[in-house]
Amino acid sequence: MSITDFSLRLLAAIAAGILIGIEREWQNKSAGIRTNTLVSVGSALYVILSIQMTETNGDVTRIIGQVVTGIGFLGAGIIFKEGINIHGLTTAATVWCASAIGCTAAAGYFTETLIGTLLVISVNLFTLPFDKLIDKIKKKRIENREMKQIK
Repeated sequence: MSITDFSLRLLAAIAAGILIGIEREWQNKSAGIRTNTLVSVGSALYVILSIQMTETNGDVTRIIGQVVTGIGFLGAGIIFKEGINIHGLTTAATVWCASAIGCTAAAGYFTETLIGTLLVISVNLFTLPFDKLIDKIKKKRIENREMKQIK
């Protein structure tokens, strides 16, 4: 792999991580620009290393499988429980997606990297109003149950 190809793949991973991270920062989430960018770039570096090391003999997917496992562990650290509420699931899933997008960029699938990035951002942005609406409905149901119990 040429230095130009190596650089383009890393730049694609960086751009994807930054875009995803901007959306997370905009939503005031703990894993923002730096975290998502580093996850994307780190995943890309591992995949590029794997591609280069297994060019003549080996299985490039072994490293990708280990990246998935490592990111799962990192995601678990993002999730926390507060009373009956669980926080950080979407952020952990977004970090997981940023890793997958970094792997995609490292494999040289630039169009797919862009599509994946836009889809992750779209899911996070456009499903948020529905999430808030559902939370509001659940809260109203709980209040109604409590009022019935008081009577």
